[in-house]
Amino acid sequence: MMIAVGTTNRAKVAAVEAVFADECDQIVPVAVDSGVAAQPFSDEETRMGAIHRAKQACAKAQADVGIGLEGGVVEMDGALWVCNWGALVDRNGTVICAGGARFPLPCEVAEEVLNGKELGEVMDEYTGKRNIRQKEGAVGVFTNGHVNRTDMFCHIVKLLAGQYEFFVKANDSRYD
Repeated sequence: MMIAVGTTNRAKVAAVEAVFADECDQIVPVAVDSGVAAQPFSDEETRMGAIHRAKQACAKAQADVGIGLEGGVVEMDGALWVCNWGALVDRNGTVICAGGARFPLPCEVAEEVLNGKELGEVMDEYTGKRNIRQKEGAVGVFTNGHVNRTDMFCHIVKLLAGQYEFFVKANDSRYD
């Protein structure tokens, strides 16, 4: 089985590899556009970005399965929260989605994002590091390293894999 991942982001690809490495022949990172804003601002937009990435990756790589992972932010109760979504799409058009962890951003970070900067860019400035989104991510910084970006997306990929296995087994058992 070939799985196309709709990104070349190392943290996201590592999450897919951690879950599927033993179960497939090939995991292929594919550069695709999310089809949404560079900084998604709702659960709906973030989920649509994940779905679009999964569909585009599956089609572009002619894979058996495409996986899209997308991070965004959501305004809730006067704070800006990080959200993340994933989607798994197969050649037959099956679409499975899952959402993940949420955590609030500190006011000084949220303010910059609300002023139009992408969270990754703000985090680079905030930490004085480069490419935070490819490594620990905001979640790694604000959980003091207890959870990194790969961990966060790994949880979503497990939710996708489990739902897909359940869906496939449920459909296969109907034909026994």
